Amino acid sequence: MNHEHAFVCGNAALDFAATLRARRTVRFEMFATPDRLDAWFVECGLVDTITPSDEAGVERAKTLREAIYELVMARCWGEQYDDEALNILNAAARRLPATPQLTRTGRWTEATTDQALSTVARLAVDLLSGPEVPLLKECGNPECTRVYVDRSRGTRRRWCGMDSCGNKFKAAAYRARKQSAPQTAAS
Repeated sequence: MNHEHAFVCGNAALDFAATLRARRTVRFEMFATPDRLDAWFVECGLVDTITPSDEAGVERAKTLREAIYELVMARCWGEQYDDEALNILNAAARRLPATPQLTRTGRWTEATTDQALSTVARLAVDLLSGPEVPLLKECGNPECTRVYVDRSRGTRRRWCGMDSCGNKFKAAAYRARKQSAPQTAAS
C-alpha cells in the first residue's frame, strides 16, 4: 500500500479534514480517486478492509470533509456553527458505523464507505463536543490549513507536525539568521 496520507493532527476526524491540503493556495486533493479514499481509511487505522468506494462515495466523503472542516474552524474562531454543515455531519453520524469484530487472531474491522464515513463523523462529534476543544489549533505555517490537537506540555506546539511544517520553518529561520549575521573577515 502507498502511504501518502499524513496523520499528524491527533484525531482521525481532523486528519480527514486535512485531506484537502493548502486550502488557501494551491489546494491539493488527497481524495482524487476512490482507491485513495479507501487507502486513507485503512492507513489511518479506522478499518482493516473496506468495500471499494466509487465516485459517489468520494463525493460524499468530500462533502463530509468540508462540513467537518467548517465546523472545526467555527469552533476554533468562536463562531456559530453553520446549519448545513451541522446537518451533513449529523446525518453521516446517524448512519451505521464501522463495527470491529473479534476474530481468533484479534480485532478485525470491515466496512463500507458509508460505515467508515459514519465513524469519522462520530469522531468529529466527539471531538467538537468534548474536553479537547480548547486544545484545537491551526498550524502556524500560513500555507498549511491543518488543525491539530495540541497535547504538548504547556500547549506551546506551533506546527501540525515537525516533518510536514515545523522543520521547514526552523530551517528557513536558520538560513535567515545565517544571512543576517555579520560576516567575519578572513585573516
